[in-house]
Amino acid sequence: MRPSKRQPDELRAVSLERGVVKYAEGSCFVKFGDTHVLVTATLEERLPPWLKGQGRGWITAEYGMLPRATHERTRREASAGKQGGRTIEIQRLIGRSLRSVLDLPALGEKQITVDCDVIQADGGTRTASITGAWVALHDCLAWMRTREMIKTNPLRDHIAAISCGIYNKVPVLDLDYAEDSEAETDANFVMTGNGNIVEVQGTAEKEPFSEAQLLELLALARKGVGKLVDLQKLAVM
Repeated sequence: MRPSKRQPDELRAVSLERGVVKYAEGSCFVKFGDTHVLVTATLEERLPPWLKGQGRGWITAEYGMLPRATHERTRREASAGKQGGRTIEIQRLIGRSLRSVLDLPALGEKQITVDCDVIQADGGTRTASITGAWVALHDCLAWMRTREMIKTNPLRDHIAAISCGIYNKVPVLDLDYAEDSEAETDANFVMTGNGNIVEVQGTAEKEPFSEAQLLELLALARKGVGKLVDLQKLAVM
């Protein structure tokens, strides 16, 4: 039995609330159970120097956790003077995931920065961030289209992410912290709406896992991402 009493293939309660930040071109407050992330998408009339003059845009992401997003206060990285390795890894993952479904030349020489701020963490903050970031990006692009800044929709597909793991020797979907901290295997899957894989992160925490178990986790991830994409479609209708 899972600590949350969920079935092995059951997601936590997921919600995607749009338009929660007045000044952002796109925003989404995403909840995966008790994991809550505020995502904003900001249009900027600038590009990284190495991209100037190439006729294409760029999507980048920043990620951070508020001090009391967890059980104990964590020090702000700004006060430490540098970002931690985990933060850098997650924000790069978010950026790569979004760029995989975006036609960058259609964006023009503009940059969209997606900020993911974790309000409350209970496992799966990176997967919630990616799933909510797609909604915020969608709305930012819609904002641009209404102002004729772009002629077509550069989004080619949905992108969403979910965690899977082996807990008490059973493959399970969407780990919360209680499971994540005790899982034998922990994995994150980033996938498109048509089922293609963008990234897989998998780690054996206690004992190695087999190819058959990996395929079981992949099957769970496909099911979970499919449900998340359906929720994204409902959110942006």
